[in-house]
Amino acid sequence: MGSSIINIQRDFILNTIRNTGGNEWKVLVVDETSKKLIDGAVKEEEILNLNVSNVEQLEHRRLSNPDMDALYILSSESYVVDCLMADFEVGRYRKAFLVWTSSLDPQQRSRIDRSQIARERIAEFYTMNINFYPRESHLVTFRDPWSFPMLFHPGCNNLIRHHLEELAQKVVSLCASLGEYPIIRYYRPRSPTHEAAVMCSHLARFIQDELDQFAQHQRDFPPQTNRPRGVLLVVDRSMDLFAPLLHEFTYQTMVHDLLPITDGDKITYKTVVNEGANNEEVKEMEIGENDRVWVDYRHMHMKDVLGKLGEDFAKFRAAHPQFADDNDKSNVNTIKDMLGGLTEFREGKDAYTLHLNMAQECMNYFQSRKLLEVSSTEQSFATGLDENYKKAKNLAAQLVQLLDDDSIVQPDRLRLILLYIMHRGGLLGGDIRKLMAHAGLPPKDGGVIANLELLGVRVEKPLKDEKPSVHALFARRNPPPESAELSLSRYELAIKQMLEDQIQGNLDTTSFPFTRPHTETDSAMAAQEMQSQQASLRSAKPTWARTRSVDQPRQRIIVFMAGGATYGESRACYEVSAAQNRDVYLATTHMLTPGLFLRQVGDLGVDRRRLDLPSDRPKPTAPAYLFEREAPPAPNLPPQKKPVSTAHLNPPAPPEALMAGMSISSNGSGSSPASSGSGKHDKKDKKDKEKKEKKEKKYRFF
Repeated sequence: MGSSIINIQRDFILNTIRNTGGNEWKVLVVDETSKKLIDGAVKEEEILNLNVSNVEQLEHRRLSNPDMDALYILSSESYVVDCLMADFEVGRYRKAFLVWTSSLDPQQRSRIDRSQIARERIAEFYTMNINFYPRESHLVTFRDPWSFPMLFHPGCNNLIRHHLEELAQKVVSLCASLGEYPIIRYYRPRSPTHEAAVMCSHLARFIQDELDQFAQHQRDFPPQTNRPRGVLLVVDRSMDLFAPLLHEFTYQTMVHDLLPITDGDKITYKTVVNEGANNEEVKEMEIGENDRVWVDYRHMHMKDVLGKLGEDFAKFRAAHPQFADDNDKSNVNTIKDMLGGLTEFREGKDAYTLHLNMAQECMNYFQSRKLLEVSSTEQSFATGLDENYKKAKNLAAQLVQLLDDDSIVQPDRLRLILLYIMHRGGLLGGDIRKLMAHAGLPPKDGGVIANLELLGVRVEKPLKDEKPSVHALFARRNPPPESAELSLSRYELAIKQMLEDQIQGNLDTTSFPFTRPHTETDSAMAAQEMQSQQASLRSAKPTWARTRSVDQPRQRIIVFMAGGATYGESRACYEVSAAQNRDVYLATTHMLTPGLFLRQVGDLGVDRRRLDLPSDRPKPTAPAYLFEREAPPAPNLPPQKKPVSTAHLNPPAPPEALMAGMSISSNGSGSSPASSGSGKHDKKDKKDKEKKEKKEKKYRFF
């Protein structure tokens, strides 16, 4: 379906490595942040096949290689520039090809330009614009959960401008990668009550300015194409606060809501494989785009997943009969077939085991926590309608009944109370405290309830409330109930209604104004094109006759949601893409689960110093060892000659000569008495002779 942003980013990275530095071998140098970007898109084997000798990390100790060029793919952080300058000073590589993942700060760029050493080393310098993390083919995140407190916490007002500028640069990176110079519209609340209500207006303006500046410096942007001009919709989490609180029963949403999923650089889940066998083990398995079972099932309703998983696993086993337990293992051909398909079978078996286990775990929670009853009441709170799409009644009694049920876990009780407060447009303070006491919620959950005010929700209201109720952002759509499945998804997400209205040309310009007035013409043209595509086949110029010979590229719509998006909203974008013949991409600061959303809302009342924001931490610096020069190699000294032994020139006396002078006298001496006496006379004569010579010398004058 359309162009995968994963493949687009992957091609960008590989083509950059392939086309930089010619055909000579080179070293690829990355920093901690850019390494995560690259690892998420390409495999190291693919990089090493492009004349790359090895991949090194900028912050680590590295040996100098002055005879080889280096391709640097770096993030635009100040400490990264420090590390880069250290490489230039010590002459670590021959030439440097600099590629930045996003635009470099002008001060840092000027610092590099002023350096004589840097100018001598740098061979190329440009920006690649890949500063985002594709999670799915049409889902992009910035992996920035800290964005939520920076956008909504009252103590972070001094950080908001810089943070919005950073978000704008990342959104422009995404637009540049897609080759889109889009029309920009943004969300503006009708009756704003919270300070962050102007956020989307400022962010959209920053994005527009950044895009205009990018287009001025890039002559080939946007690229020539017959694709209709794209649209960028800038919204924030406060546009739809029901979405992160409701229980949904599609596979992906249930998995992330109910199971202990690890969401880091990779999404993983621990499960038992080969259960009951000798090789049983607990294995941490990755859930991602390479898992075809996950991709095929993630947007399906859970009741369909359970049945289809069993059927597909049976087909999978039938397609690999050589691995059947009752198969004849002594047959040579069977053994060859087993060896040939062993890896594929093991991977497929583990994948089906993973998803069968996860689906079963989800259903266990569904039953034990009575999520059917909980969800039905939640849908009534969100829509005001019962299962028959009529006005819901006795909702307070339903809420109290669920709060009394021991099967309802504490987080679900909090979610029910929050949804009820939003449904009622606020409650008396005493009623909120009574509900909390009835639910047995701890005092900290009271902070979660109160902090909804910071997102635009009216939590408490006076006894005599004269304030008019807030109208819904979109008109209510009440399709007739067709099944129990639809009755548990009566609430239609705001993002889906926004996209459908945009495509049909009906999106309200008051709540979603343009950044520039002239773009209204573009919107009208897009709406006219939409109507022409829906024209009757019996018209004079049917659309099928026009599009059969020429494959018309689909218009792209990018939705950026600041403050986090849900997996249900991601699914809605895929559904609109398929139904409306568009490519809809959802980009967000981070992915939200109900548990994470509750924690982050609760943290809005915490002192900022306890949040440990990255902007409040000490700035990273270049390690000192990067500036150390390697010791010069030792000079090659001539080899020292081995001393020749001279023992053979003075051979020891033969044993016979020594034995001739030996005596067996009782004193044990080695010499005879005669020889001893002779020695005394010799000493006396020598002494007299020296005395005589001394006396003669006394009277000698020359």
